[in-house]
Amino acid sequence: MSRPPTFVPPACARAHALSTSRGAFAVLDARPGGAVRGTALLLPGYTGSKEDFIAMLEPLTEAGYRAVAVDGRGQYESAGPENQQAYAQEELARDVLAQAAAVGGPVHLVGHSLGGQISRAAVLLDRTPFLTFTLMSSGPAQISPAQQQKVKLLGDALAVMPMDQVWEAIQAFDAAEVPEDAEADAAAGSNGEDLRRRWMRHNPVQLTTTGRQLIVEPDRVDELAAVRPLPKHVVSGEEDDTWPVQLLDEMAERLDARRTVIAGAGHSPNTDRPLETAAALISFWDQN
Repeated sequence: MSRPPTFVPPACARAHALSTSRGAFAVLDARPGGAVRGTALLLPGYTGSKEDFIAMLEPLTEAGYRAVAVDGRGQYESAGPENQQAYAQEELARDVLAQAAAVGGPVHLVGHSLGGQISRAAVLLDRTPFLTFTLMSSGPAQISPAQQQKVKLLGDALAVMPMDQVWEAIQAFDAAEVPEDAEADAAAGSNGEDLRRRWMRHNPVQLTTTGRQLIVEPDRVDELAAVRPLPKHVVSGEEDDTWPVQLLDEMAERLDARRTVIAGAGHSPNTDRPLETAAALISFWDQN
């Protein structure tokens, strides 16, 4: 689970509902004080939210980029129905196309983890709204076997338990597996109540349905590589337990993509090393 350092947006960002042809989506819309050099659309991962990019917003705007971080359908502050079909990958991909249009594309598209695979599906539907595409800690196909097991356990729990009980079970599991997490949260300034509040506002149908997608996602790298002209970028931490870093290296080669490894970061470089991650994105966008 991603752990943003705060849930309070910086002064450069405004929290509001972005109206699109497919409904309203909660966003953090950060704008530079001067001329806008480009606009980025940022999509979070599984169990995440727009706040996962919050520490990157100031450096992105200081470089002249508008950055719009989005809660997808059924994530945190974006409402979602109790219908599994509403969370089919193509439906979520069409949401991305609508968000890009509402923001006023073309945009630099960035998808973290699950958000990367949804973004990939959007690009394969229609690449015209996008200037560049960055896959952040998002691999070529299904997640690692260990993560598949965790997602299956979560899906089983969501089928029989309310969200608050599942949250307590997650906390107990995390404490047993990585006992220093609580200290890391405190050091980062992210309190447990903010994380719990976010969890409680996720739609459990969205979590169950997109969790299955992560387990069965096929390899579509060759399809994506054939989408031209579209500059591509693969970003990750130097460690990743969801997709092995070597697999991400190989994916970048197959895509003929720029490759950036963020030192000292794990599966969420956007929260682990936000300044370095923002700098990598800015460098890529500046050249495209």
